[in-house]
Formats: sequence, C-alpha cells, structure tokens
Amino acid sequence: MAVLVWRCRCGRGLEQSFNKNRGASASAPSLGKRSKYSGQSVKAMPMRLLTVGKKRSRGTQLLVEEYKEKLGYYCDFEDTLIRSNPKLTSDVKVQVEAEDTAMMQQLKSDDFVVVLDENGKDVISEQIADLIGDAGNTGSSRLTFCIGGPYGLGVQVRQRADATIRLSSLVLNHQVALIVLMEQLYRAWTIIKGQKYHH
Repeated sequence: MAVLVWRCRCGRGLEQSFNKNRGASASAPSLGKRSKYSGQSVKAMPMRLLTVGKKRSRGTQLLVEEYKEKLGYYCDFEDTLIRSNPKLTSDVKVQVEAEDTAMMQQLKSDDFVVVLDENGKDVISEQIADLIGDAGNTGSSRLTFCIGGPYGLGVQVRQRADATIRLSSLVLNHQVALIVLMEQLYRAWTIIKGQKYHH
C-alpha cells in the first residue's frame, strides 16, 4: 500500500502518513476520536489564507469576517485575496502562471504551506487539528493555506507545498471552499482546545 508523507521542506521533521487509497492517516484518529493534540498546549502559529479570485460576494465576505473573528481567539489570522487573471489574458496557461507568480511573491521561505487541491489527500477534522499542531513544531513562522483561482494553482505553488489536501471529493466553488476551510480551521482549534463546538 502506497503512503504519502508530508514533510516540512525546511527539514524540521514534520511527518504525517496518509493512506493513498482513502486519504486517511495511517495513525489518524477515526471519526469521533480525538486529535493527538486535544487538550494539549499547541503553539498559536500565525495563519494566513491566500486565495485567488475576484471580489467576493457579500455573503461570503460576511462569513469570512465571522470566522476571522472566531479564529482570532486562537491565533493571528490574515486573509489575502490575490486578483484573478492579473494580466487580463484569455490564455488560461498565461493566467495560471501569472496567478502562480503573484501567490509565490506572498509566501515566505519559512512558511509552512498547505495547498488545497481536488487531487489532494482527504482529511478529517481531527487531521486538520493534527496538521496545525504538527506545523507549530516545525520551526516555521507561519501556517499558510493556498486556494487557487478558477483554473487551479500553478506549478510553483504546488511544488512549494508542504502538504496538499482536499476538503471534499466534490469539486467546490472557490468561495464555498474558502468558507468550508475557515470553518474547519475553527473546528480544528476547538478540537485542540477540547471545547464543545466539536462533538
């Protein structure tokens, strides 16, 4: 059985194994189980969300602001929207490359980068909590999540990723994926803290 290991590019020792067939961690808790960090002190590493797209709908932005406020109780959280198709081209390849370059310019060398991609590994909420806890032990300065534009992420960002996950086997609209991710980050922190939101 093939196993994918996510490891910090800077070699600081983060390792998490995933069963290639189901995306579930070989050592991950099953549904209803606790994260390995539940009730433990976890480094409140700053988080950043990088998304590519046009101006968000009012409803989406209201939910983003709500979850930013909730996440602010646990860590510093920054939300950055990168303009889709910065070169105003009709060539999809050129568009993706330009978005890729713009996103790479936002990443620091010591960021722990998590890419959301439809071909990524399935994760459950407890694994996201584990990812947050593990990333805090790598020596990275910030945990950055990347959501690409309408044609996905470019090669540079994919290669830079320390972990590649997906939130669903369904293809999600980018604004829906954004809200699902933010809710899961909040849920992950409540799992880590052993709070009642997650039951």
